[in-house]
Amino acid sequence: MSAYAIYRLPHEDHATLITQSVGEPMELHSLTELNGKQGFVVAPFEVKADQPVVLIQGKTEMIALSNEQLTADDGKNRLPSDMSNYYKVDFANYHSQLEADKFRKIVLARCADEQMPNGVKPIDLFYRACQLYPRLFIALVDTEKSGCWLTATPEILLDGHGADWRTIALAGTMKLEGDQLDGEGETLTWSTKNIQEQRIVATYITECLELFTGDFREEGPRTVRAANLVHLRSDFTFKLADNNKIGDLLQALHPTPAVCGLPKREAFKFIVKNEHTPRRYYSGFMGPVALEDTHLYVSLRCMNIDGDVCHLYAGGGLLKDSVEEQEWLETEAKMETMKKLLYVQQ
Repeated sequence: MSAYAIYRLPHEDHATLITQSVGEPMELHSLTELNGKQGFVVAPFEVKADQPVVLIQGKTEMIALSNEQLTADDGKNRLPSDMSNYYKVDFANYHSQLEADKFRKIVLARCADEQMPNGVKPIDLFYRACQLYPRLFIALVDTEKSGCWLTATPEILLDGHGADWRTIALAGTMKLEGDQLDGEGETLTWSTKNIQEQRIVATYITECLELFTGDFREEGPRTVRAANLVHLRSDFTFKLADNNKIGDLLQALHPTPAVCGLPKREAFKFIVKNEHTPRRYYSGFMGPVALEDTHLYVSLRCMNIDGDVCHLYAGGGLLKDSVEEQEWLETEAKMETMKKLLYVQQ
C-alpha cells in the first residue's frame, strides 16, 4: 500500500501531493529524530511504539484547485448529540482535579462517529474542505501505520522559511451565529475564562522560545475566525540560528497547553491515562518539514476515516470555572467543521 499526503496552505489556489510508492514511510519514535529530516510529517498526540511519528518522503506535485462554490448544510435540521455518559464521567474527573489545584488548565477531548455518504471518497472530502474553508490548513494523509486522517485546522505549530519562524497561541472559542457570520467576530466580547485560557498558552510558548532564541516578538491577542468559530490568537515571530534543531524545538512545544494543559507533563500523563477515547493522531501535528520551508499545523477539527465510518474528534480547554454543558456545546460546534463536509449539497 502506497502512502500519500495532500495538503493546501491557507488561502492558496493549489494543493501539494506527496506520494511514496516505494518502501514504507519512515517511523520515528521521538520528535527530536526530526532534526535534519525532510518530508511530510504526521505526529500523534502521544508518541509510542505502535503510534510513531510518520515521515512520508516521495514524489511531489502541484494540483490546481477548482473555484467551484459548494453549499453545506448548516446543521439546523439535525438534532444535537445528547451528552454522552463518557463525557460526563470524564468532565467530572477532570474538573475535580482543577478544583483541587492539580492543574491550571487541562484539555478534555471526545470522539463521535458519522457515516461516510455513499459514493464519497476521502479525496472528495479534501476538495470540499478546500472550497469551504479557505482560511484553514487542509490536509489528507493515509499511511498503513497512521490510517487515513483529514484535518481542517487554524492552528500553526511551527512555520518557517530560512531563519524566519513563527508560531501562534490559539485558545478560547466562541461560535458565530446569525448576522455575526457576515463578519470576523470583531463585535464579540470575550469572557474572562477564554482570556485566561489564551494567556496560559501564550505564556507557555514564550517560555519555550526563550530556550532556543532571544530574538522573538509577540503580537496580540486578537480575534480570528475559523469556519463558524472565532478564537483568540497571539502571533510569535522569531529567529533561529540552526534549522537542524527543529526536532528539539518541536519536542519542547508539543503538545501545547491548547491541546494538553499545565503543568504540561502532569496534564499529559493524566489525559493519556484517563480520557475514554485515545486521541491517536488527533491533537498531534502534521505538515511539510524541510530545512528551508516548514509548515506544521496542530491536527484539530479532524476525522479518522475508517472505511465507511468517520471518527470525528474535538476537545476544549477546562479551567476551574468551566461549566459542563458549555464545554460540551463547544465540542459540538468544533465537530461541525468536519460534519459539514459530509452533508455538502451537490
